[in-house]
Amino acid sequence: MDILIMSDKLTHIDESGRAAMVDVSNKPVTRRTATARSIVLLPDVVLQQLSNGDLLTKKGAVFQTAIIAGIMGAKKTGELIPLCHSLGLDNCTITININPQNEVIIDCMAIITAKTGVEMEALVGASIAALTIYDMCKALSPDIVIKETKLIEKTGGKRDFKRA
Repeated sequence: MDILIMSDKLTHIDESGRAAMVDVSNKPVTRRTATARSIVLLPDVVLQQLSNGDLLTKKGAVFQTAIIAGIMGAKKTGELIPLCHSLGLDNCTITININPQNEVIIDCMAIITAKTGVEMEALVGASIAALTIYDMCKALSPDIVIKETKLIEKTGGKRDFKRA
């Protein structure tokens, strides 16, 4: 795993050691993007419900609902994460696919033209989509695992990042 050291100090702590929102007032407005990924492992009993690219349950179409929930979550990131800036996203897309290992791959891409990045929005969007899949399928099996959530790529700030 490649670890990129961004800074030698935490950005959300002020000089006296107290939590603080980062002041972005002097930063330039740039186009910023971020893509995050969550991976959900579904047991066979759940995957057997797959039809036409979506899981159909009594609660409805799971992946379509997860996409909507993920976008809603990304839009509310500033309300959920205490020191995040409230951002009006230019765009947010979520894609859900099943890979050959039968893992559900959720990718959330957030885009904004602003003074601060959208990594947290992408991470929250992917996470909320994964949690929605869990919620909608848990009646079929308690053996659902949200394996991971991670940043895949970001552009437009001081440093771009792309996971190898």
